Amino acid sequence: MSIARASMLAVTLFALAACVRTNSVLLNPAAAPLPAVAPSSVQIFTNERELDSLVYTRVAIIEATGSGEFTSQSGMIEAMRKKAARLGANAILLPTINEPGAGAKVAAALFGTGTQRKGNVVAIRVTGKREPVR
Repeated sequence: MSIARASMLAVTLFALAACVRTNSVLLNPAAAPLPAVAPSSVQIFTNERELDSLVYTRVAIIEATGSGEFTSQSGMIEAMRKKAARLGANAILLPTINEPGAGAKVAAALFGTGTQRKGNVVAIRVTGKREPVR
């Protein structure tokens, strides 16, 4: 493989990896920063009822955007898990990914513009289990 071809491949892979952008809003900016955790330890909860037996604090709202052509739902969720981990959250709640609609995809094809995939989650820090009510 030539150096030019290898360079082009590296640039393409970097561009694809950087397609998902995340932003966060801390829910209590006055609180002391939490220590980061490993992204692989960030649990995903799809329903708030799953948290009923846990003690937790809401840390931040995380939003992610990415190209509709070059990102996937799993890539979006993984990017949000990484952002949550950096903020010290060990779980995310209710991942919501908004897919580009058919009209947006047709318009993007006609006009040569891209579509956007968007998602948001609530990053939380689980600190234990609730005591059963007797």
